[in-house]
Amino acid sequence: MKLFKQWADRKYPLAARILVLVLAGLIFAILIPSLLLVTLPGLGTKLGIPLLQFGITNFLIGALFILVGFIYAAWSILSQVVLASGTPVPVMPTQKLLVVRPFKQCRNPMVFGTLMAYLGCSILTGSLLSAAAVILFAVLLVIYIKRIEEKELEERFGQEYLDYKQRTPFIIPRVSGRMHTHSR
Repeated sequence: MKLFKQWADRKYPLAARILVLVLAGLIFAILIPSLLLVTLPGLGTKLGIPLLQFGITNFLIGALFILVGFIYAAWSILSQVVLASGTPVPVMPTQKLLVVRPFKQCRNPMVFGTLMAYLGCSILTGSLLSAAAVILFAVLLVIYIKRIEEKELEERFGQEYLDYKQRTPFIIPRVSGRMHTHSR
């Protein structure tokens, strides 16, 4: 946790944050989707794992998931850079707790968006191996968030984060116009 605190205490110029986002984008927006769209479906076929292809249905559902995922991921990243002087990359965390825009709908909108987009890639190709990789990635990501990230946020933001955590869903957005209130 000490290392996370050191990273959080540093101020990073916009140019450095953009550079980190470009590098992370190469991995999360190009490399991983390429694995899910090309490499794993091909490997699955070689291993005899059937593709679940339903023609245009795969395309429509997969494209919808990718679109929704992209919107949530991009919206949350932009919010982190512009509103909180940080990035989603742990070495350049936000300087303040975000509780507005997509972060009002769920605590991890970038994770939601990323998983939706990756699942969309799997649906698009009909690859069971790609879907299994997305599920494994999701499980590992949730473990990281629960064991490390949430503790670090609690340390940095204290009661403000605990209150936010209590009133805001973990990953699945609450898109209704009204947030639950405890005073009625």
